[in-house]
Amino acid sequence: MATEVTPKKPPDWKNLTDTVQDAESLRQESINAHHDHLITEIETSDGPLGTSLRAVYEGDELEKFKESLSDHIKNHDKEIERMCNYHYQGFIDSIRELLKVSCDAAQLKDEISDVNSHLQDSCEPLLTKGEELVKCRRVQRNIASAVENLTLCLPVLEMYGKLQEQMSSKRYYPALKTLEQLEHTYLPRVETHWFSQTMKEAIPKLRERIKDASMSDLKDFLESIRNFSARIGEIAMKHAAEQNNMDPAVAQSNKKLKTKRAPKPPNPFTGEIEKEGTEKSVIADSAADDMGELSAQDLIDFSPVYRCLHIYTVLGDREKFETYYRKQRRKQARLSLQPPSNMHESIENFKRYFHDIVGFFVVEDHILSTTQGLVNRAYMDELWEMSVSKLAASLRTSAALCKESEMMLDIKKLIVLFCHTLRGYGFSVGHLLELLLEMRDQYSDILTRQWVDIFNEIFNEDNYTPIYVESVEEYTAIVTQFPFQDEELEQASLPRNEETFPKRFPFSLFVPNIYTQVKAYINACLKFSADLHLSHTEIDDMIRKSTNLLLTRTLGSCLSSLIKRRDLTLLQLIQIAINMNYLEKSCSYLEEYISSITGAQSDSVHMARLHGTSMFKDSRSDAEEHIYSKLNTKISEFIELANYDWSLPESKGHASGYITDLVAFLQSTFMSFTNLPEKVAKTSCMSACKHVATSLMNFLMDNNVRQVSMGALQQFNLDLIQCEQFAATAPVPGIRDGTLLMAFADIRQLLDLFLNWDWSIYLADYGQPTSKYIRVKPSDAISLLEKLNNTDNKKKNLFAALKKGERDKKKLIDTVLKQLRGLVNGTASI
Repeated sequence: MATEVTPKKPPDWKNLTDTVQDAESLRQESINAHHDHLITEIETSDGPLGTSLRAVYEGDELEKFKESLSDHIKNHDKEIERMCNYHYQGFIDSIRELLKVSCDAAQLKDEISDVNSHLQDSCEPLLTKGEELVKCRRVQRNIASAVENLTLCLPVLEMYGKLQEQMSSKRYYPALKTLEQLEHTYLPRVETHWFSQTMKEAIPKLRERIKDASMSDLKDFLESIRNFSARIGEIAMKHAAEQNNMDPAVAQSNKKLKTKRAPKPPNPFTGEIEKEGTEKSVIADSAADDMGELSAQDLIDFSPVYRCLHIYTVLGDREKFETYYRKQRRKQARLSLQPPSNMHESIENFKRYFHDIVGFFVVEDHILSTTQGLVNRAYMDELWEMSVSKLAASLRTSAALCKESEMMLDIKKLIVLFCHTLRGYGFSVGHLLELLLEMRDQYSDILTRQWVDIFNEIFNEDNYTPIYVESVEEYTAIVTQFPFQDEELEQASLPRNEETFPKRFPFSLFVPNIYTQVKAYINACLKFSADLHLSHTEIDDMIRKSTNLLLTRTLGSCLSSLIKRRDLTLLQLIQIAINMNYLEKSCSYLEEYISSITGAQSDSVHMARLHGTSMFKDSRSDAEEHIYSKLNTKISEFIELANYDWSLPESKGHASGYITDLVAFLQSTFMSFTNLPEKVAKTSCMSACKHVATSLMNFLMDNNVRQVSMGALQQFNLDLIQCEQFAATAPVPGIRDGTLLMAFADIRQLLDLFLNWDWSIYLADYGQPTSKYIRVKPSDAISLLEKLNNTDNKKKNLFAALKKGERDKKKLIDTVLKQLRGLVNGTASI
């Protein structure tokens, strides 16, 4: 059975409607109250209405506000209408009274106008006469006052005119005097006049204008003196060169400096350019171009300096002027001391640099002597010390970049002349002379670098063969160039012996060339010492030190590089060693030459000696060592051609071809040793023989050779005999008989031992001083005997054992080997 649903009760719509209506009425009342409040604010406010109007527009009831505003307007209109109706009658009465008063006023005005017209007509002649009288009285009074005042003012105006005229003509110092009179004498008389006060106020400005004008002239002077300094310096250095017996061309610049005067500046008061004196200026300029005896005051007008100094002194600003002048001149000194970046490229740049500095100090010296206190000696000394330090630094830097000795000499001459010039003006130049001593070392370095190329060129062009002369003239040219004494050549050079030519000098051409270039280097060093006021001993010492450096470092290094060249042949090395011998002897002549050109005593105890002798000895020793090495290398090349057949059954009956060629080579080589020192020739010969002997011994002791036959030993003996015959001929003079043979003694005794089969004698006499085979080592004998035994073992055949002689020989060899090994081990019993 379904459950019965109870229907919902409908809401009470009537009560809800009443509540809504009440809320709406309250809202409407609130809005009306708000609108009334805003309208009241608008009516009563005296200030801006922005806030009230914003409140109206921010709300959503604009139309209702308009309705409320219209209602208020209607109410006010009704109030206005009511009030106007109440006061209207009084207003009408007042208007009527006002109209009556207006008519009476118009009548009164017409009467007054008539009376005034009559009065004007009556008084017009009287007024005219009165005005004329007043004017006449005023004119009389003005004339009298004018005459009185003009009497007082005319002198003032005349002085002022004179002042303007003096200033226009740049007569600043008289203008300053006139200004003083005007201020203290004339202007007090006219203090009552307005222009007097104006003039008084203008006087300080006029003084400043005078100061500024004189300062402007001073600035023009400083600018012009900057341009003329180089020319002044050139003239001063030229005069100093003439006084010190130096070449004036040292100071003269090839590029003539233009000394044309600059146009005059415009007048600082009138702005006009003065044209007077143009012709005189041109004449002065042309004379300046041809100057010969002009001085600084002849070239430069110093009046702007003197004038400005007097003006500032009168005005009480002398100290300010002195400070300004010194400051500006210091700046100009720094500019003059600033070298151009490319000064090292041309001597003309150095000349202009020195001219500018000398000109600066000549001008300052003139100012020092012609003014009182503008510059003083303390200021000059301070400026000079600063300049010397900067000058020395600039010269060091620029001179360090110079690569040519001639330019260094020109720089040195300029510095010497610079020192002479400024010493004449009382400046100390000791530091600059010390700088010259520093530059002397640099000059020597430049010469050294130049002479490296000269020496190398001489070495490259030399043919390394003795010099041949075809005539007396050629002989004379060589002995004049190089001190060489040889009686045979001197006899041949006599006119009656001309048929003996050609003759040969023992040295090659590079000997006189090197000697000549060393003398040229000495002369170049001497050039730098000129005018340095050094004693003969100091010059001699300086040149000797430089020459020692040239010989020991430069020439020694070049010779060392030459000797080490791989392309030199043995004959060329021999010739170089010969040349070193003669150059070594020439050192004494170089010392005499240095003493002769410097004037120093050659026997002085303190005199430095040339180290060339030891250097040439060292170079000769180096060349000799290379000769030994080169000779041994050449011998090794011949030895390498050897091709022994160690299994040769019997000798060929003659020496091997390589030995024959080697002996021929040695004979021809040692013939060229004629001019070498005897000791060198003997040493070379002994070294060659030892090297040959050692090489032959190495053939026999070669571990790669396993067997040697008696025929091969006999052939080897023939080669050794060939070498011994060469040694016995004494290929170089001075070798005692048998000396060279001692080089082959070891291998000779070894071969004799085997060829003579003297084992019994060897073993019996071993260790005895008188032993026939004292030079044979047991180890060498063992090595060669084993190789010989190996050959016999290879040759024996199946039937060799049946031969009694072979068995005995084999037994003997074994016995000898055993005893030799015992000798080696120190256990032999003989």
